[in-house]
Amino acid sequence: MEIMKRPKLNIPRSKIEIILDIFCLLLIIGNIVYLMFEYPSLSSRIPIHFNGDVPDGWGNKGMLWVLPAVSIVIALGLTILERFPHTFNYSHLSEVNIEKQYKNARQMMNVFKAESTLLFVYYSWQWIQLTMKNNVGLGIWEIPIILVIIIGTIVFFIVRSARIK
Repeated sequence: MEIMKRPKLNIPRSKIEIILDIFCLLLIIGNIVYLMFEYPSLSSRIPIHFNGDVPDGWGNKGMLWVLPAVSIVIALGLTILERFPHTFNYSHLSEVNIEKQYKNARQMMNVFKAESTLLFVYYSWQWIQLTMKNNVGLGIWEIPIILVIIIGTIVFFIVRSARIK
C-alpha cells in the first residue's frame, strides 16, 4: 500500500501509551526540579567531557541544562511522530491489519520516547552527581545494558509487526 493511499485512522491511545506519556512528563519535570535544586550549590566550573572516568574537558555549569533540553526536544519530536503512523515504513501492511500495524508502530515510538527520556534523565542525574564529585554509574556495564534495551525494543516490535497478519 503506497504512503499516499494509506488512510489516516483515528485510533484511541492505549492505557500503556498514556501511562508512558505521564511517566516521561514526570521524569522531565523531576529532572528539571532536581537540577534547579542542586544548581546553586554546584561549582561554576564543571566537567563536560570524560576520558573514561577522568574528566578532560571543563565548562560552565550552565551546560547541565543541555541534557534536560535535549530530552524535551526528543520527547516532543517523538510525541509528534506518534501522531503520523500512516507515514511510517511497513513491510506487512494490508487493509486487514492496518489498524494493528499502526498501533504497533505508535507504541514503538511511545516506548522509544520513554526509553530515551529515561536515558537522558539518568545521564543528567549522573552528570550532576559527577559534578558534586560523587562516583556513580554502572561502569563498564552501562553501554551494554543500554544497547540490549534499545536493540531488544527494536527486535520486539519488528517481531510483533511480522506476526500481525
